[in-house]
Amino acid sequence: MRNKLGLLISGLLFCLSISCAVNPITGEEELMLFPEEQDIKIGRQYAPELEKQMGGRIPDPAIQNYVNYVGQTVARISHRPNFEYSFAALNDKSINAFALPGGYVFVTKGMLQHIDSETQLAAILAHEIAHVVARDVSNEMSNQIGLGLLLSAVTSEKTPQSVLTVADLTQQIVSLRYSRKDEREADLGGLDYMVKAGYNPYGMVETMQMLQNLNQTRPIEFLSSHPSPENRIGYLTQAIQTKYFNLAGLKVGKEEYSKALRSRLSN
Repeated sequence: MRNKLGLLISGLLFCLSISCAVNPITGEEELMLFPEEQDIKIGRQYAPELEKQMGGRIPDPAIQNYVNYVGQTVARISHRPNFEYSFAALNDKSINAFALPGGYVFVTKGMLQHIDSETQLAAILAHEIAHVVARDVSNEMSNQIGLGLLLSAVTSEKTPQSVLTVADLTQQIVSLRYSRKDEREADLGGLDYMVKAGYNPYGMVETMQMLQNLNQTRPIEFLSSHPSPENRIGYLTQAIQTKYFNLAGLKVGKEEYSKALRSRLSN
């Protein structure tokens, strides 16, 4: 009874907190179902289970440090540098990257094995950071999974039932579907973050080209819920040619990526 009452009270407080907030990437006012503080709590709650279900972290500190370095480089110039960002490389063969609310960002071993430069890694992480900044992750978790189930994730008292719920919901989080509008905004917002962080934005175009080529020979699961790479290549290229006039000095980092990750990922 006490647990149910506590959950009800929490739910009422959440409902009172529902309001509009400005998306810092687009400048548009959007409905937000819970405050930023809850983003961090939910991300912290789900991150360990997500890592567990995706094979755990790659057991190589050098890989983890490099991914975190690139991610933090981009995150600190984002619109929400106050989030405690965490970047991890997961020991999973799928080609994927995803984020949890509050700044928890993950990239799989399968994805890392198919890119070949630091700027491509920065592109992947910048896209996920843009989703976090715009709070797309929070909103889609609420829309597709349900606010009530998310509330159960941030209660302090754990039961066997709540643990199973977290495990089950984690699978749904990995396969969240964003709108085409959200994906486009994350792409274009990610471009801005890349350039501000000192990376060549063509790394994002190259990543889309890689995904497009791979998808033609063996369908990539997460692309079934994303706009086609071919369409994204078009508007990304146009944005780069229109907005970024001087790419001189922006980092590509093929040698750095090869030295930091390539040989280690083959083990």
